[in-house]
Amino acid sequence: MFQVASHPSAFALHSHGQYAAQPIPQQQSSAVQLPRNLARPKPTEVSRDALYAAAPELDGVPLEYIRRGLRAQAQPQLSGINALSLPPSLPRSQLPSALKVHLRSLSGDSSYPTHLLAVSSSKSASSDHVHIFPIHAITFAASCARLPVLPPSSPAPSANGNITIPVLPLSLPSAEAFTVVHGYLYTHRLDSVMTALGFPSSAFMQNLTHQTVRAAMQSPDTLHQLSVLLCQHTSGNLRTLMGLTARIKDFWQDLVGLGLYESELWDTLDLAWEILLGSLNLAAASQH
Repeated sequence: MFQVASHPSAFALHSHGQYAAQPIPQQQSSAVQLPRNLARPKPTEVSRDALYAAAPELDGVPLEYIRRGLRAQAQPQLSGINALSLPPSLPRSQLPSALKVHLRSLSGDSSYPTHLLAVSSSKSASSDHVHIFPIHAITFAASCARLPVLPPSSPAPSANGNITIPVLPLSLPSAEAFTVVHGYLYTHRLDSVMTALGFPSSAFMQNLTHQTVRAAMQSPDTLHQLSVLLCQHTSGNLRTLMGLTARIKDFWQDLVGLGLYESELWDTLDLAWEILLGSLNLAAASQH
């Protein structure tokens, strides 16, 4: 099985330095301490071996050129993914080495996935099912520095409309949070990241850009307004907001585990965390 490290393995509650903990009063007598910021690991370059295994023809091509080309290929890749008639999960004990998948439609414009990742959560290893995600090896190799080298694969549709794709088990901190990562790597839509994490749709969230995210982080008024909106969306329910905290934590752990260091994604994560902390403080204050 391929395995991505689960670091950080725990949602550490620091009390010093830049990770000074922020107490969130609860209805119970105790308080939950959350880190003021989510730690960013030092970036690591993606593996040239992984890139070469995924696309030998790109050997020596600058990484940024590859990434720009992949963004231009997003629609054919998504078309290839959406053409698959694929179960969302499979029993862990009956996981095949390859899966014959029926194609809903055949199109010369589609780029079909090279692998199926059977993703399990390291925090719930007892689960008897794994989540299935179709991926293009080059898309993940170009962004995920800690993803193991995937074996070469170039499946092609058969005459009867089926395609056989290799299945690779992969352990991550959270299989559920990988859904958000998977969507981002194909669409690069920051608004979709925020809504997938559980934030309400709003005029601000529509067509969210990296520039908008950075501007919001520099505007206390915008951060407050977004915190108020989230608090209203959750009716100020602390339990609901803490559930959102867990979802963001899982997403953070997957980013670290995969070695996905794109700055627009991390800045968006920082924005989500800032809004959440503000909402938690607003909700806690309303309890008194």
